[in-house]
Amino acid sequence: MKIRELLLVTIVISSCGGGSSNSNNDTNTPITQTPDSTNETCINTQISNFKRCNLVHDSIERLYYIYEPQNLDASISIPVLFALHGYGSTAMRHFNYTNYEPIADANNLIVIYPQGSTNSGLNTHWNNGGWTSKSTSKDIEFIDTIIDFLKAKISLDQTRIYSSGMSNGGYMSYHLACNLDNTFAAVVSVTGSMTPDTYDNCSPSHPVSAMQIHGLLDYTVPYIGSSGSKSIEDVISYWVNYNSCNNDPETLIKYSNNNDLISIDTYSGCLNDVNVKLILHPEMGHTWPYTESYNIDASQEIWDFVSKYDLYGLID
Repeated sequence: MKIRELLLVTIVISSCGGGSSNSNNDTNTPITQTPDSTNETCINTQISNFKRCNLVHDSIERLYYIYEPQNLDASISIPVLFALHGYGSTAMRHFNYTNYEPIADANNLIVIYPQGSTNSGLNTHWNNGGWTSKSTSKDIEFIDTIIDFLKAKISLDQTRIYSSGMSNGGYMSYHLACNLDNTFAAVVSVTGSMTPDTYDNCSPSHPVSAMQIHGLLDYTVPYIGSSGSKSIEDVISYWVNYNSCNNDPETLIKYSNNNDLISIDTYSGCLNDVNVKLILHPEMGHTWPYTESYNIDASQEIWDFVSKYDLYGLID
């Protein structure tokens, strides 16, 4: 804790943003036809094993991408990882920088990249309260609809559905765990947090493993929180208390590439042997970390964490 307290002097209070402002044509447009969530159409893209699926949800054209390994073993139950982009960003951009494909290929895993909406005058976003509170997008139901479509396509392991996300996508991952009953076994937020709306109304139906990857130089989603975002300490405390974990973590210290100290706190002794973990980086801002730049591979850390758990807790 002393290391962390010394590092926190570099942080200043900032308003909460929620991710990249980059965008492309993968936006969602309101339409006039009758709502129909059964008219999904999936097409191949120029990327191998990568399809784009279009549907209508709540009278809005929505889409998501699905990465399915070429060597997928369809004879066994298949885990699924949702990968949620940040505010103002896109599913394709998130696909490009997360590089989950080798992990999926090696682990018989399907990865889903949903696209946030642009309704209510907002940039592409996930509706989880806070600065997205004026949104009318039904994103919890949209994700649930995608899961229903997956059940019809593959031998989905319904005990091993996970969510990860960058910034606003990280907020949404927590929001899903809080609001979608008996669905997500583990969730991870990279540079995200919980809005007061999510935090105050969180009501999971079972113990949930949760991991946060955050940088002390993140001024978009500050570690110490802001008016629209809970502090990372509050977020970790919530999941530690909800899961009845030990209050004192096991702490691992490792060097960053610049020889500063990365703090990795693991809270064990939780219900169902789930886990809560915080990776706190002293040099990282609002970004997705790679080994080359930060001595942390976010995508690999995410899979190594979530893959240990199903809806019933630690997998034997």
